[in-house]
Amino acid sequence: MGVLDGRVALISGAGTGLGNATAIAYAREGAAVILVGRRKGKLEETAQEIAAVTSGKGQTLVYPADVSSESQINAAVQAAVAAFGNIDVLVNNAAVFEPGLVIELTAEEWDKQIAVNLTGPFLLTRAVLPIMRKSRYGRIINITSSLASNGAGGYAAYSAAKAGLESLTRTLADEEHENGIIANLYNPGTVKSEMHATGKEASTVTPDLIRLASLPAGSPTGTLVTYK
Repeated sequence: MGVLDGRVALISGAGTGLGNATAIAYAREGAAVILVGRRKGKLEETAQEIAAVTSGKGQTLVYPADVSSESQINAAVQAAVAAFGNIDVLVNNAAVFEPGLVIELTAEEWDKQIAVNLTGPFLLTRAVLPIMRKSRYGRIINITSSLASNGAGGYAAYSAAKAGLESLTRTLADEEHENGIIANLYNPGTVKSEMHATGKEASTVTPDLIRLASLPAGSPTGTLVTYK
């Protein structure tokens, strides 16, 4: 028996890095997992890894989508509900991490990072809320960074987007706690991925993400959890 038996989890950016590791960890704990990301091949690799670690018992749905596209996100959520009947857990992990000084960023470069790192989580959250409200259960985990509070020279758009995500999460927690929906932030620190050549292995932090996905009713919401 896993702590996520019977749960359905949607994970964005599930093809690589933290998203990949989280999807595998959730599947091991019994969750059906919807794998969302831009690259179908990478998502299929994650699905194959899940099949391997669960002896073919892991339930997955591969759904290529751009998280900044409202129509694609709505379609992904509809497909998830059609496949599994519900969505219990949402992990907003997809992100782009590109450098740029304030003085040199173009409006297009700024918009791209805000679209993926902030608008994407908003669109996914808004799409799953009616489903979670109906079942009066939801666990939403938004992946953040220390740059949200500290900033960092050369990463203006990323830092601003993560700061916005933190505010969105606290607002969401305030709005939805009476509906049985818990929303928290998770800062994993530097994790080795396509965005970071160095850092800890993503599997190191997945126990925290399992715990946040399986919090009992009445647990803290709107909080920031940092990997220690």
